[in-house]
Amino acid sequence: MRSIRNFLTAMLFLSPSLVIFFLFVFMPLVKTIDLSTYLTDAIGRPVERTWLENYQRIFTDKDLANSLRISLVFALYVVPGSLALALFLAVLGNLSLRGISVFRVIFSSTIAISGATASLIFLFLFHPAIGVFNFILDILNLPRVAWLTSDTTSLMSVSLVSIWLSLGFNTTIFLAALQGISQELYESARIDGASFWAQFRYITVPLISPTIFFLIVVSTLGALQTFTQINIMTRGGPVESTNVLVYLIYRAFYFNGQYGIAAALSVVLFVIMLGLTIIQFGVLERRVHYS
Repeated sequence: MRSIRNFLTAMLFLSPSLVIFFLFVFMPLVKTIDLSTYLTDAIGRPVERTWLENYQRIFTDKDLANSLRISLVFALYVVPGSLALALFLAVLGNLSLRGISVFRVIFSSTIAISGATASLIFLFLFHPAIGVFNFILDILNLPRVAWLTSDTTSLMSVSLVSIWLSLGFNTTIFLAALQGISQELYESARIDGASFWAQFRYITVPLISPTIFFLIVVSTLGALQTFTQINIMTRGGPVESTNVLVYLIYRAFYFNGQYGIAAALSVVLFVIMLGLTIIQFGVLERRVHYS
């Protein structure tokens, strides 16, 4: 009887969150799955249920394979790059130096910058004629780079924007984890003659492994949902080199009016993200050290 009362009390406190999740997460998900089985008219109204025909079309279309490959490569650029750089900045920010608070404010400032603003800033920085990056290459007597207009460099260029945007959040989370480690552990290691790298490998990394695991999962999901930078900076080009899966869905929905196809692509993206998250929990969580 007591356990039932505790369960009902817990559900009462959770009910506001459950209502919000049901209205804005579960219900749209069910509606999207349902829409993906329909042939729709020009304004998106379901006309005829075709069951798996939309899925058959997208899996036989080369666009899905191309966008899926680009999305995974984009995630491989962004997730390791942003986490490694954020951890480096967090280690620097954790040092006891005069004026270190100013450094912390600078590297965390990207939290307050939107993806649209960052994209516009980097459009000027990447500009082939007046951009700062090509100006620096000129000074170094290096050849100019067509950052956003070449199919070989465009995805990497957009990835740099995403890495820069995520630095503030990732570095702040890493810094909070580093400041939670007892200094007595480092003092004991130094007394035993451990080098900086030994302390980092055997004390820092294991104790912040829950944070690393959390940021890997969150950053992977965020990278697979990147849209703003793609839409503003490249619009999927050049030559489809930045046409990630989210932008393919956007094109199918808004440009081509293929609402059933867009819904089917959205379901595929959801399944991929869910599968990657399950794999990460199954593989990486075993290496996480929970103190």
